[in-house]
Amino acid sequence: MEPSRDIARLIDIMAALRDPDTGCPWDIKQNFETIKPYTIEEAYEVADAIERKDFDDLCDELGDLLLQVVYHARMAEEDGLFSFGDVVYAVTAKMIRRHPHVFARNEADTPEAVKVQWDEIKRQEKADRAARRAKAGITEDFKAGHLGNVQRSFPALTEALKLQEQAARVGFDWSQPEPILDKFEEEVGELRQALLSGDKARISDELGDLIFAAVNLGRHTKTDPEQALRGANTKFRRRFNHIERSLEKNGESLDAATLERMEALWQDAKAIERKLK
Repeated sequence: MEPSRDIARLIDIMAALRDPDTGCPWDIKQNFETIKPYTIEEAYEVADAIERKDFDDLCDELGDLLLQVVYHARMAEEDGLFSFGDVVYAVTAKMIRRHPHVFARNEADTPEAVKVQWDEIKRQEKADRAARRAKAGITEDFKAGHLGNVQRSFPALTEALKLQEQAARVGFDWSQPEPILDKFEEEVGELRQALLSGDKARISDELGDLIFAAVNLGRHTKTDPEQALRGANTKFRRRFNHIERSLEKNGESLDAATLERMEALWQDAKAIERKLK
């Protein structure tokens, strides 16, 4: 099979990868939940390439993101839900419907008029969506209620922060940060118990509660948890790079180094940082 500029070739490749008899063992066993993290990761890598203005990389990352769309569409087609063609039809129909000033040449000829028109179309789409969900018997709707305007598409830390902010507006909130520390310690204890149980679902649940409490603590101390974590990530990169460079300088390798050796170099990196402050 040869590369092609035609989207049909990519669809054929995915079908071949998912073939239960001759496909790739890894691809065959995947499902929507296992592929979801890769979809999110690829979207972030697209954003990263844009921020770096690396357009050669952007081309490559957009291809990876497109692959995710094809992957999900293929799995949906196998389950009789929808196909890639249905995805394309849905988005083209949406773009035509939302831009009557372009495709139907109506009177919305200013940015302000376009926005009014856009909002009205989205309101109608929301009503249509609610009707479809009711007809399908879907009762849970995260877009309803007081928290409905907090998008589930946000990164998890951002979603947690915005959920807490929204709840706080109606008084569902701690008054001081100190009780949150108590809650944090409570969640640590529950996580310890989950670890002892070996129940992966319970461990995940308790870890999520612990992170949620950490976000709440950040909010009360006016510390953006996303930025705090980015700072921790940067610090980890810097210290780990110190380990790698130090090992290389002494003719050692990461693969051969013991945990004790790497921990000693980690502490060395921390000492250097303290001297620079």
